Amino acid sequence: MIIYILIFIISIVLIYFSGEWIVKGLMRMARFLGWKEFVVAFFVMAFAASLPNLFVGISSALQKIPQLSFGDIAGNNLVALTVAVALAAFFSKGGLPAESRTIQTTSVFTMVAAILPLILILDGTLSRIEGLLLIFFFAFYIFWLFSKKERFTKVYNTHRVPPFKEFKTFIKDLGKVVLGIILLIGAAQGIIISAQFFAVSFNLSIILMGLLVTGFGSALPEIYFAVVSAKKGESWMILGDLMGAVIIPTTLVLGIVAIICPIEIQDFSSFAIARFFLIITAMFFLFFVRTDRKITRKEALFLLGTYITFVAVEILAI
Repeated sequence: MIIYILIFIISIVLIYFSGEWIVKGLMRMARFLGWKEFVVAFFVMAFAASLPNLFVGISSALQKIPQLSFGDIAGNNLVALTVAVALAAFFSKGGLPAESRTIQTTSVFTMVAAILPLILILDGTLSRIEGLLLIFFFAFYIFWLFSKKERFTKVYNTHRVPPFKEFKTFIKDLGKVVLGIILLIGAAQGIIISAQFFAVSFNLSIILMGLLVTGFGSALPEIYFAVVSAKKGESWMILGDLMGAVIIPTTLVLGIVAIICPIEIQDFSSFAIARFFLIITAMFFLFFVRTDRKITRKEALFLLGTYITFVAVEILAI
């Protein structure tokens, strides 16, 4: 058992550090390449934060336990919309702004994306056709996102350095991103192996392991990015990234997983609590974003309390 505990701890640590390398590397690469703020916030960072979910999802689907991916993504969504938002709001001045139309509309997409898989799997199975439906929803969101040209006008470039030094840093960051992805692949395998062992040893459902453990671990890059951005005063990026980091895993990643191996949940008892808290969290997040067009520290405290309550109820129900 000690070996599996070590494998799990090492895998979680690798996910955190590799996610941090990828996030940092991509941010600096974005400055060097002159990418727009929109691309950085909604695509680069959200995709980077979703890589742990993707690798855990593909690995679990190939090993015929896609339920772990479903729990992982559900747990990730809960953490992103509660813990990550709350910590960012605490570290930012005056809460998290949500004035832009893009943020306002994306908040609706986020709520729908978070709840849609819960509806599709009510019959006990997330089929390949339903996986395609999730990917179609993601494609529709991307189409809407690219439909307004003004979202691409501002370049993400906070400070410049001499060209040669900048290029040298770019190559170094590219290497870090590649290494981070390789480590993520290895960490995903470690999480799958250890999660299977713990589920059997402690008579826990594999989906519960995803909800409480791997979901939190895979959300660490999002928490890191949210806190760092808040400390730097770049709060305009936080909600865009966190909402993207909910939409991408819930639609694109879960859709890919379902296509590889349909997700079947025979016993919903271990998921009933999480489903309730996911719906409540998604609805309150939408409400907070659309009232006063920002998330205040009081609202962030409520979201954090929601996650703590979820964990406590899940543990008591085991």
